[in-house]
Amino acid sequence: MSMEEAHAGNCLKVSSKSSPASVAGAIAGMVKDGVSVEMQAVGAGAVNQAVKAIAISRGFLSPIGIEVSCVPSFADIVIDNEYRTAIHFAIEARVNRGFIEASEQ
Repeated sequence: MSMEEAHAGNCLKVSSKSSPASVAGAIAGMVKDGVSVEMQAVGAGAVNQAVKAIAISRGFLSPIGIEVSCVPSFADIVIDNEYRTAIHFAIEARVNRGFIEASEQ
């Protein structure tokens, strides 16, 4: 995971060069640990990678009965003393109540 993806607190910073699979793994790991996940992306390429990561993380978590959704919003941030608008993603997990563990079948 690159420095752009390193999380400060629970906020993953995603760049256009971030690997969606790597970010998805970070999302899935945090969700499994019960940690709330937030992501931030600046620019079209970064937002694209972030959305792909959310979709991939759903594929990682869905088979174990965890559904993931996200709430996007705008965030005003400062980068190199310039104001920029970022897209902020609040990722929420909920247990799929219809899920049956393999051991229960």
